[in-house]
Formats: sequence, C-alpha cells, structure tokens
Amino acid sequence: MDLTIGPNLFFWEASQVRDFYAKIADESPAARVVVGEVVCSKRLPFWQGEIPVAVDRLKAAGKEVWISSLALVTLKRERQLTEELIDAGAGIEIADLTALAYIPAGVPFSVSPLINVYNIGTLDWLASRGAARICLPNELPMESIAKLARAGKERGVAVEVWGFGRQPLAISGRCYHARLHDRIKDSCQFICNADPDGREVDTLDGEQFLAVNGVQTLSCATSFAGREIPALLKADVASLRLSPHTGDMVALTRAFDAALKAGACTDELEAAARAVAPGGQLANGYLHARAGAEWVDA
Repeated sequence: MDLTIGPNLFFWEASQVRDFYAKIADESPAARVVVGEVVCSKRLPFWQGEIPVAVDRLKAAGKEVWISSLALVTLKRERQLTEELIDAGAGIEIADLTALAYIPAGVPFSVSPLINVYNIGTLDWLASRGAARICLPNELPMESIAKLARAGKERGVAVEVWGFGRQPLAISGRCYHARLHDRIKDSCQFICNADPDGREVDTLDGEQFLAVNGVQTLSCATSFAGREIPALLKADVASLRLSPHTGDMVALTRAFDAALKAGACTDELEAAARAVAPGGQLANGYLHARAGAEWVDA
C-alpha cells in the first residue's frame, strides 16, 4: 500500500499552490499526485498556469500524476475545460461521469471518491470502461472496502481509500461562502479564499458539524484512517489518499509512509495528523459503520 495526494479542494493563492507541489515533488514519499480544480471553475484562472509547472516537476521527481475533472459540470466552458484534459500531459481522474464522454476508448483513467462506487457491479462497469484506479467514497465501512478492494485486485484495478482530510460530502449549484457574506454567486469576489481549509458551520446548538468550501460541503472533523492501517493492508487496499490542507503535508506523508512500512499506526502519525487537521479534530466513524463524525478508538 502506498500514498496518493488528492487534488487540492480549496482556493489557494497561485504562489501557495506552486510551493505546495514543489515540496511534494522534492520531499514527500507519496507515489502519485492528483492536481487540478475540482470544486469551482471560477477559481481556475487564478492558478491555472501552475498546473503544467506542477505536472512537469512532479513527473521529474518520479511521481505518477493525474489531473482531475470538475465535480459538477454545468456550463459550456466547463465542458470545454473537461474536453481539454485529454491533452494536459497526465492521466485523467474523473470527478463527474460526464468526463467519460471525452476519454477515448482504451485510455485508462482514475475515479474520484466523489463518484459513488458502492458495489462490485459499479466497479465492474468502470473497469470495463477503462478505470485503472478507483478511490472509494469516504462513507464506506471496512467490510465494504475489503470486498471492493479484493474485487479490484482481481480485475487489475487499484482501489484507494480516503486516508486523511475533511470529507467531501456534497456539491451544490449555490455558493455557501457567497451567501454567508451576503453576495450572489456571480459576484462572490472569491471570498472562499479567506478560508484555505474551509469554513466551519455550527448547528443551532453551537456544535461544529460541517465545513463549507464555496459550493462544496465538507465534514468539520478530519477523516483519519491511520489506526485502521492493519485492516486496510489485510484487505489489499492499494493506496491511501491524503487530501491537501494548509498544515505540513510533507511531515504527514512521511509519517504515513513510516506507519505503512511498520504495518500499524504510530504515535508520530497520529500527532502529525492532528497537527494538520483543522482544529485537531479527527474522525473515523464511517470505517466502523458509525456516524462519520465519530472517533472510534480502534
């Protein structure tokens, strides 16, 4: 089992994006990296020029590189952006099934956890269409993960599991960040940039429950699969996916790498995860068929 750095879900400055991928290329043991804009196409012009630079640098460092499509394609220009991914110089990860229309038959692709792969029938269909990797949705319990990972191995499809990061829950046509600041979506002034790890949303009782990221809803707690490493190894999971946050992701990937080699979670790994997790709040409930926000002392 190795490590995949997922696409950055948040809106960072171009210089921050450049520095992030440079550090991942030069210092992280992650085997592969997914780049590209997933959440909002309006953000893309601000840092689009960094994508080919990141692809070249990551490839030069020996990383496997994929470029993600948007999670919600609604406009003509977004369809055009999706079509242009085939010439982007890296593999394509689909975050929306509409992207399949632009991938020629026989060209392998990766599948984002935003696509609902809940059963072997869906896995079989995607494999028949050319899927080489599938990152499972973050809400699956360990029993389902084990069945899908073994089915993937039999079919030559690498199956990934969400290993770290605020959990992606939904994409909307409305922008929550704009609404919070009394702005309309078309004149949002890119206010999501003010919250580079997402903005926490409390319940009426004052309990932190969700986080918003533009048009995206995330969990407030950060999913962490470190304590489940022995079970994930036993289940033949191919990779753990780590979702970028503003903390020290290089230190986190190194700690995960050491834990995978040891075959178990370490104190260093859990400390590194809490240091990067916004607010230090970890969760692993979904892996234990519990509420996703729960922390099970596995």
